[in-house]
Amino acid sequence: MTPRTLPETMRAYRIGDPAGQFPVWSTEGARRVSGRWHEAGAEVIYASEHYSTAMLEALVHWNGALPPNQHFIEITIPRGTSYEVGTADVVPNWFHPSGESSRRFGRGWYEENRSAILIVPSMVARMERNLLVNRRHPESESLTVGLETPVWWDERLFA
Repeated sequence: MTPRTLPETMRAYRIGDPAGQFPVWSTEGARRVSGRWHEAGAEVIYASEHYSTAMLEALVHWNGALPPNQHFIEITIPRGTSYEVGTADVVPNWFHPSGESSRRFGRGWYEENRSAILIVPSMVARMERNLLVNRRHPESESLTVGLETPVWWDERLFA
């Protein structure tokens, strides 16, 4: 695939524990454990295009029992940043529980260092998009990471 460049600034969101084992803006979790779009060892950071999708992703990954001290960051991705999009047309069966086709696609994207950003569908909210930041790509240094801000969780989410 040929990467494209963002025609305008994009924002993304990530939730985590700034005092926890894996800081909010860190590749450490991805380096230790494989995910839907990467294999363990990759220096990537997952984020969501919308704050609400970041919340859903956090809920599904923690099985509804979130650790304390969750904070979010807003990531600003400047116009001109290279990106690639993984869709169902490009990655058939990306949603399969094994994650084999999506991980294979993500591995190629990462190993070839094709772009700074990979935009992919969210498994938990399929009409929404997540993105992976390739921290090895030189353009990833141009991203701006906002302040860690506490997340307010509505108790009805856990009823």
